[in-house]
Amino acid sequence: MSTVKACLAQKPQRLIQVSSTDSVYQALELMKTNRVRSILVIDADKLVGIVSQGDCAIRAFLAGLDAKTTPVAAIMTANPMTVKPGDPMELCMGVMATKNIRHLPVVAQDQVVGVVSIGDVVKQMMTDLGEHVSFLETYIKGHSV
Repeated sequence: MSTVKACLAQKPQRLIQVSSTDSVYQALELMKTNRVRSILVIDADKLVGIVSQGDCAIRAFLAGLDAKTTPVAAIMTANPMTVKPGDPMELCMGVMATKNIRHLPVVAQDQVVGVVSIGDVVKQMMTDLGEHVSFLETYIKGHSV
C-alpha cells in the first residue's frame, strides 16, 4: 500500500474548514456546498477539531440545540487523531477501523495539508489488490515481470 502523501497527490488540493466559533449551521452549509461529510475546525491556523454530519445530527439536532446559534466547538471532536504524509495507508485503515472514524486530518510541521477519508483507503486497497492480481497472473503464466 502507498503513503498518505501519494493519496493526497491524487485528490483536489482544498481544505474545507470552519472556526470553532462558527455555527453548526455554517458547518452544515459548507458540507452541503462542497459535498463532504466532515470538515476541519481550525483556529489561528491550528487544527482544533473535526466536525461531521453525524456530530451535527446527534450532538446538535437530537440534543435540541439551535444549529444557527450553537458554535461548532460545542459538538466537534476536539484534538482529532491525525496522520503524517509519510505514514502508510495501512496505518490509516487501522486507525479508522479501531477508532470507528471515517476521516483523518493529515498534518505536516503543525499545518494541516489534507484529509484522508475511508473512501480514499478503499480506493487504495482496490488499486493494490488489482496490482497483486496482475502480478500473480503473470507469475502463474510463467512470464517475467
